Amino acid sequence: MTPPSPRPLPRALRRLLVPVLGVALAVSAALGVPTGAHAAGDRNVATPGNFTGYGFDQCLAPSQQAMNTWLVHSPFLAVGIYISGASRACRDQPNLTPEWISTQLAKGWRLLPITLGPQASCNPRFPRYDNDRTISPKQGDNGGYPTARKQGTREADKAVAAAKALGLVRRSTLWYDIEAFDTSKRHCRESALVFLSAWTTRLHEVGWVSGVYSSASSGIKMLDDARVNRPDRFTMPDRVWLARWDGMADTSSSYVRDDGWLPGGRVKQYQGGHNETWGGVTINIDRNFLDLGKGSWAAPETHCVTARIPDGVQVDLRDYRPITTQYAGVRRVTALQCQLREVGLYTGRLSGVYNDRTRAAAQVWQDHHGLQVGDRWTRTAWQTLLARGPGKLVKYGSAGADVRRLQRGLNASGAGLPVTGVFGGATDQALRAWQRAVPGVPVSGVASATTWQALRAGKS
Repeated sequence: MTPPSPRPLPRALRRLLVPVLGVALAVSAALGVPTGAHAAGDRNVATPGNFTGYGFDQCLAPSQQAMNTWLVHSPFLAVGIYISGASRACRDQPNLTPEWISTQLAKGWRLLPITLGPQASCNPRFPRYDNDRTISPKQGDNGGYPTARKQGTREADKAVAAAKALGLVRRSTLWYDIEAFDTSKRHCRESALVFLSAWTTRLHEVGWVSGVYSSASSGIKMLDDARVNRPDRFTMPDRVWLARWDGMADTSSSYVRDDGWLPGGRVKQYQGGHNETWGGVTINIDRNFLDLGKGSWAAPETHCVTARIPDGVQVDLRDYRPITTQYAGVRRVTALQCQLREVGLYTGRLSGVYNDRTRAAAQVWQDHHGLQVGDRWTRTAWQTLLARGPGKLVKYGSAGADVRRLQRGLNASGAGLPVTGVFGGATDQALRAWQRAVPGVPVSGVASATTWQALRAGKS
């Protein structure tokens, strides 16, 4: 039944409601309730989340065209951006908008929002401008550093305001950049510790995750020493980003104890400023390796489950060898039956027997995909079936269903990967080896549209 159309409100009532609605919208704005375009930021995810992989940072946020090109061609999936702080070198960020933020997050980039505000009082390179300040080393009557504490709280509030304005959401990590300084100078060091402690405390109060970037041998070592020797004196950041330019893509450093911010609490900047070119686009960057939260991880597989096999999952195999005989192997045949069932070609039970019904369904797939139609189910046929679908761009650090599909497709060509759903070093090496063997596919370690198209075509 079609419901009746609602009657329009009387004109007098409409005149009464208009100012009321206006007041309601104003109150919503004052309380930070999103309306209209502002609600788009609500779709953003907390960043960087759980991630293990490569990242880069630079002074000026790259253009969208540069980000798109680097997503397809570079090994990076995380990017550091300077969002606030009066002492940052790139005060003007013409590319950094709410649309830029939401676009990168939607494409799978992990963002590291950085603040470079007041620096240690004994750092000779700061203040950088006429109107930025350093951390006050002045002690109060009780021997503390009340001004430094207020500065840290204020800088956290500014960073949160800047993050919200860009559409970043709570539970994201905000990073404070405190450049290297002489930690042997007591008041300079202690005031910096108080400042960073206040930064972290304030972020925790308002629901954000605290991170601190610094040189491993100065600011990070200072924090680690305070963590161990004075555990009740300062509030430690949740995560540290240590600058140690040793060229090693890991999160290790002799300046931080093995129990400090491990597991899942470290980023390491392992190479300083240099130009890199990917896809014809050059950016001056620092290189980083991240291992945060649980690291990149994928939920357990839930499809193709049957009690016939002890582990329950049928489709994830290290090797998809050809199927030629009726009893070719329960696991392989069951995996085939399940996959053919999912594309609507097989309606029987998961018997693990390559029977007439299974063979007939397989031949329909072969015919539809330009393969030789016959009783033999080949590696090429496996690859076309396992890699089917559009395929999301994935690279080192990615995780989820698309990574599983990639690993299965590579295993059909003999890669022998464990199908984990996590794109790590073994998957990277296997993909590059496959790309080298297939003409016309860039050897990038990135499963882009070109790679997926070749996989679906059964090329190897």
